[in-house]
Amino acid sequence: MTELSVKVKDLNFSWPSGEKVIKSCSLEVPKGEFWMLLGTNGSGKSTLLRLLVGLLTPESGEIQVLRPIGFVFQNPDHQLVMPTVGADVAFGLVEEKLSPAALRTRVEEALGAVNLLALQRRPIYALSGGQKQRVAIAGALARRCEVLLLDEPTALLDPDSQMELVAGVRRLVKSRGITALWVTHRLEELDYCDGAFLMQRGSLVDQGDSQRLQQRLMEMHNEAS
Repeated sequence: MTELSVKVKDLNFSWPSGEKVIKSCSLEVPKGEFWMLLGTNGSGKSTLLRLLVGLLTPESGEIQVLRPIGFVFQNPDHQLVMPTVGADVAFGLVEEKLSPAALRTRVEEALGAVNLLALQRRPIYALSGGQKQRVAIAGALARRCEVLLLDEPTALLDPDSQMELVAGVRRLVKSRGITALWVTHRLEELDYCDGAFLMQRGSLVDQGDSQRLQQRLMEMHNEAS
């Protein structure tokens, strides 16, 4: 039987206004795989991710996610809080009360995994958008996250940085055995994942082979325009 890192069953969520955003949603992400969550704007992708990480509370349904969970926002400036690269990655480890040597090892391992070890002392403000996203991912890796949730992490990046980031996350998933769920509406990113889910108006309408869903999403975009 396939081991699962994410399991959602019959999930429902509405905003206080009464607008229903997630409707009877069920999905499963196998451990050690890289899946993408697709859909046009307003389909509920980002809301579902926030429910998975616990930033929002569902009305009903079940959520099981292996912990610890790493969460990467669309805009890295919303989650990088310390002045330098190394300090920001270390900040997420404060609660673990590690020795200075263990802390340094964790930070260096995580930065090495995203190819930023040489920039450990670099001020955050001096980084490119792609480098900031990799620092956010390094923070999750340093906490030894089992599941990495990424909310349109390439939205603010140039095309080269987009492809570099998605390829890098795929490498991390495969080399470290972690699980990733990546929200996107960029069709070219689908070439890197193991499978995909397609959402429409808060419901999961399809899942499986990424190339087939790529075609279906293109059709949905065409219909919308």
